[in-house]
Amino acid sequence: MRFALLTLTAVILMNPLMAHAKMYKWVDEDGQMHFGDRIPPKYQVKEHQELNELGVTMKHQKAAKTAEEKAEEKRLAKEKNQADLIVKKQKQRDRVLLDTYTTERDLVVARDSRIEAIESQIQLADSIIKDSNDKIATMEKQVTQIKASNRDIPPALFERIDNQKQQVKVQSSVKENHEKRRDEISIQFNDYISRFNVLKAEQKAKRERIEKQRALH
Repeated sequence: MRFALLTLTAVILMNPLMAHAKMYKWVDEDGQMHFGDRIPPKYQVKEHQELNELGVTMKHQKAAKTAEEKAEEKRLAKEKNQADLIVKKQKQRDRVLLDTYTTERDLVVARDSRIEAIESQIQLADSIIKDSNDKIATMEKQVTQIKASNRDIPPALFERIDNQKQQVKVQSSVKENHEKRRDEISIQFNDYISRFNVLKAEQKAKRERIEKQRALH
């Protein structure tokens, strides 16, 4: 640094007019430091400094970012935005959770109520499936009896069997969806309960800190 300042001083002394002009300092590819009133074009995008007449840095210009650095910067910014969005949404969910429910019991009741409603839909689907299967069994027995008597089987009988089989297929799908939704609600509310207890514990700890601070004053 001492050598650099001596060099700069020597440059200024050799050209007194430069003492009132802008001075720049930059480093070339070989690591050699340079001073001058103009920066060569190829170094203008590199890191350099603007100095006053006393050699004090007035402005520091960082090197222009490469395409790779810009891409990495953009990627990091995107990740930060996504992380910030996740935090924002979590705070919104926490606020709704605390505003909607007062105690853990409220959450348990809400969960059980929703699951009970879904269970009734599952039972209804089971009932329809059983009824259709019973009808199919009865009609297939009729087909067997008709065949045994060497009579022609009415086409409408086969059609009714197919309709009931389709009903079984549809209601089985309905039941499966209800069961999936029931499990999702159970997991969702269990997570709500866990998070609710954490938030309540944080609120309690905060109140206790405030009370201690008030007591000290």
